[in-house]
Amino acid sequence: MIGEDIALTLKIVVAGGFGAGKSTLIGSVSEIRPLHSEEKLSQRGTESGPDRGGAGGVERKTSTTVAMDFGRITVHSGLSLHLFGTPGQDRFRFLWEELCAGALAAVVIADTRRLEDCFAAVDYFERRRIPFVVAVNRFPGAPDHSEQDVAQALDLDGGTPVVLCDARDRASGKEVLIRTVEYAGRMHTARLLASVG
Repeated sequence: MIGEDIALTLKIVVAGGFGAGKSTLIGSVSEIRPLHSEEKLSQRGTESGPDRGGAGGVERKTSTTVAMDFGRITVHSGLSLHLFGTPGQDRFRFLWEELCAGALAAVVIADTRRLEDCFAAVDYFERRRIPFVVAVNRFPGAPDHSEQDVAQALDLDGGTPVVLCDARDRASGKEVLIRTVEYAGRMHTARLLASVG
C-alpha cells in the first residue's frame, strides 16, 4: 500500500578461508541466535592445504563449519539482512552454489597471515559477477597492511572495496555489512543503467 513501510530482506553471503572469522562475524552481528553447523576438526581437516589446522594462527581451532552459518540483522527499519556463511574448507566448496543463489552481495573475510586462503572466494564472486567487499579481519599479531596493499595483493577489480574490521565487534561488523549493501546497490544500479542505455 502507498504510504506503508516496505520491508526489504536481502541475502548476503559471508565467505573466506578456513579460520578467517566468518562464523565470528555472523555471531557478533546477528540479532537472533545464529545457526552454526560446527563439527570437531577431523584428522583429514588438519593434514595439508587450506584445511590445515596448524598454520597461520588457526592452530588452536578445534571446530569448523561443515554446511553453513546463518544469522539476521536489521540494519534500519524496513531493511534486514540474512547472512549465510560458507564453509571455509575446500572439501565443502560444493555447497557454495546453493548458499549463493539469490545473494545480493558477499563479504570475503581475509586474514593477512593467510591472505592466499581467500583467493578462491574472490575468484568465485568475480566470475559470477556478485558484488563483494573484502573485510580484513585484524587479528592480534597479524601483519598490518593498508587497504590498497590488500587490494593489490588480491588483484581485485578496480573499485572493489577493502575495509579493515574486527569480526568480534558488532559495530565493526555492522559497518562492513552497510558498506557491502551500499556497494552492491551502486553496482546493480550501474548494470541496470548500462543494460537500458
